[in-house]
Amino acid sequence: MAKTSSKPKSEYAIQTVSNALRMLEVFHEETEMGVSDLARRLGLHKNNAFRLLATLELAGYIQQTPSTELYHLGPRCLELGHAFARSHTLMSQARPVLERLAREAGETAHLGVLSGREVVHLDGVLPDQLVLTGLRIGDRLDAHCTALGKSLLAGEIANRSLGLGTPAATDGDATPAPGSLEAELATATLSRYTDTTLADPTKLVEELRAIQLQGYATDLEEYAPGLRCVAAPIRDASSRVIGALSLSGPAMRLDEGHLHGAAAEAVTGAAAALSAELGFAA
Repeated sequence: MAKTSSKPKSEYAIQTVSNALRMLEVFHEETEMGVSDLARRLGLHKNNAFRLLATLELAGYIQQTPSTELYHLGPRCLELGHAFARSHTLMSQARPVLERLAREAGETAHLGVLSGREVVHLDGVLPDQLVLTGLRIGDRLDAHCTALGKSLLAGEIANRSLGLGTPAATDGDATPAPGSLEAELATATLSRYTDTTLADPTKLVEELRAIQLQGYATDLEEYAPGLRCVAAPIRDASSRVIGALSLSGPAMRLDEGHLHGAAAEAVTGAAAALSAELGFAA
């Protein structure tokens, strides 16, 4: 029987491969870039950056525009994205729920998961509206200023309290236990995007506790002016929060009464239905 190494996987990382992946990740934010800018962004010598680009281009992950000599993502990235979607149980089961939610609620619906302190938007559906919010598929946003992110942060605290993460959320009453997610958040530096962004760590932790009780989270123009959102967690058969669904729209349609009323009811109902499909027993 093969022995399992006790060394951390980071000790086996190949620097060249890591640099190639870092190069691809630059295009999360940039549409096109030249070799010199990429080299500076990644802290690499220009020749090394060019060799990485050439290798990725040959494999189809990067393409160059001849007229500008700038580089952008190639079709292989899209193919991998589609392959991920086909093999991802949550995404495949969430798609019809998202479509129904957007159609019935008349607002943009998104599916997101937590990655560190960011929310990653895996999928989304637009409603049939003249005025609507755009899709954020593939985007990463700070979790503390979005409804999806706050729902997922509250869910991660719940996961750890159930022993599905480490360590327990609190150490008696309202004092965060050392090393818990709440303790990490309580000392975090939170970016402010609008006048209503919840940038106070203590108030964020308080809101996350309230979200656990009410079952959904809201974003009252905390990431972008004029944009409001409501989100609810998705649980699997082990009761672990594995994602969240959201509805977002312009503030002129999503006033606080509608946000906490019909919109919250729609998104919590959709999240509950998807959770049931995934084996969660309420």
